[in-house]
Amino acid sequence: MNPSTIASPALFSVDGLVGVVFLIMVAITLIGGLIACNSDRLVRSVAGLIVCFVGVAGIYYFLNSPFVAMMQILIYVGAVAVTISFAIMLAAPEEKKKIGITGPLAGPLGFGTAALLAGGFAVLALQTDWPVQAKINDGSVKQIGIQLLTDYSMVFELVSIVLLIAILGALVIARDGREGQ
Repeated sequence: MNPSTIASPALFSVDGLVGVVFLIMVAITLIGGLIACNSDRLVRSVAGLIVCFVGVAGIYYFLNSPFVAMMQILIYVGAVAVTISFAIMLAAPEEKKKIGITGPLAGPLGFGTAALLAGGFAVLALQTDWPVQAKINDGSVKQIGIQLLTDYSMVFELVSIVLLIAILGALVIARDGREGQ
């Protein structure tokens, strides 16, 4: 079949709606990330982080991995974001510091650099041929467990070491207190 005769899917077909759902999930993730990064209040930043995590869970579900999507919601939205919220609410309020433009990549130069990088990625994404990949597995818990303990056992162990180092770092920081030495 000639590739030039293949028509793009119509918006109200199954393939077209799948693309729309994927773009909605990407938009939710980006909007949540922007809210998390640009909000002045920490509680609103955490709310943006939660929206971002839900968008990432939607992308995982879209990529045929419902188990990973549910773990994203349970672990990140249910545990990490709620823990951050409680930490913010229990912490003593600090004086608000005025932060001005600092560094060479702040302001118009930073915006231009980000726009150039985003444009380059957009051109690269539009010019790349994205073939449809065959389904690797069914995304079941059993299949994920088998792969974690056989093919990806080294990665699984390295993640546990990174988490152990993060816990030890948090203990060192907590021992010194907020003010440092």
